[in-house]
Amino acid sequence: MLSADHLTKRYGPLTVVQDVSLQLSRGEVVAITGPSGAGKSSLLHLLGGLDVPDAGTVRFEDTQLFQLSTRQQARFRNSKMGFVFQFHYLLPEFSALENVAMPLWIGGMEKKKATAEATAALARLGLGGRVQHKPSELSGGEQQRVAIARAIVHRPLVLFADEPTGNLDSANAESVHELFLQLREELDLTILMITHNEALAAKTDRALLMKDGRLV
Repeated sequence: MLSADHLTKRYGPLTVVQDVSLQLSRGEVVAITGPSGAGKSSLLHLLGGLDVPDAGTVRFEDTQLFQLSTRQQARFRNSKMGFVFQFHYLLPEFSALENVAMPLWIGGMEKKKATAEATAALARLGLGGRVQHKPSELSGGEQQRVAIARAIVHRPLVLFADEPTGNLDSANAESVHELFLQLREELDLTILMITHNEALAAKTDRALLMKDGRLV
């Protein structure tokens, strides 16, 4: 479903991703592990079209990501990809419901339908009673669940997660781990996650080790 070939990314004299190739099958959950500074987040940003490589290609099914215009890439991300980061990046002035509905509104979905889809996504993640709460009224684990609901509300092909439990305590981290595996089954999601958590990596279909910008 996703194929990356010979990706390379440089920042000045520093090469952060070096000639990386990988493939993901539909419904697969893959972890990328490795020390800090290995290039894991930079690789995820390239795969998700959040950054542009100096060399190499990324293909989603029949679409070559970097052959699209900037506007087309944004539309593709909005319809086909979901992103979860270590910090939830929720908009503090909006409710959980509004935060989750935001990608649908941006994509042009009618407000009533977007509200219904966002409500269903929050309920799926156990937050049916918290839809009108603002982020400041939610626990750290609940905020991350809202961020996950926002990432899957449009039913993407692939979910990219960059240290999704790095800011959570062990109990909430374990809950989020199980949630990802549950969502894979329910939504036929393909998931690529960056993690330092060995317990989480051990539960995925494949764990890849990255070091000095390369998959080793």
